[in-house]
Amino acid sequence: MEQKAKRVGKFNVVDIIAVVLILAVVVFAGYKLLDRDDTVTAEREMTKVTYTVRVEGVAAELYDNCQAHMPSPLMASGALVGGEIVAVEQEPYYVLDAGGNWVEDPNHVTLLFTAETETPTAEVMTTKVGEQEVRIGKTDYILKSEFIEFSNCTIVDVVWGE
Repeated sequence: MEQKAKRVGKFNVVDIIAVVLILAVVVFAGYKLLDRDDTVTAEREMTKVTYTVRVEGVAAELYDNCQAHMPSPLMASGALVGGEIVAVEQEPYYVLDAGGNWVEDPNHVTLLFTAETETPTAEVMTTKVGEQEVRIGKTDYILKSEFIEFSNCTIVDVVWGE
């Protein structure tokens, strides 16, 4: 025995649900397209940010390899993110010897990278490179460019403005 679907005029209940869902999708798409953030397309005032990243205990030959690739554009998640690593310096890396004294390790160095980027000017400056925040004391920063990548770096200095 067949039951006929409830009909309202020339439409049944399933037709009405389908039309409501299609209208909801169209309204949502229209809302998203018409509610664009004008600040994204408008010119925004930008602030130059220069920050220093320390990488400790790396092989001494990495300094020369990094130096050969300066300047190097910053990357995150496989894409360029604006900004670049502009310089690298090396400092001695110290370890404890058997007598409890600090001695210079000839096979390892500490590298100090200087990077520059720009961030939108705001009352509260939040600087991001990719999805990583740039702030003094951050110890799990990943410094990455087209040719260079170090993890567990520490940001030791941040300067906003010239």
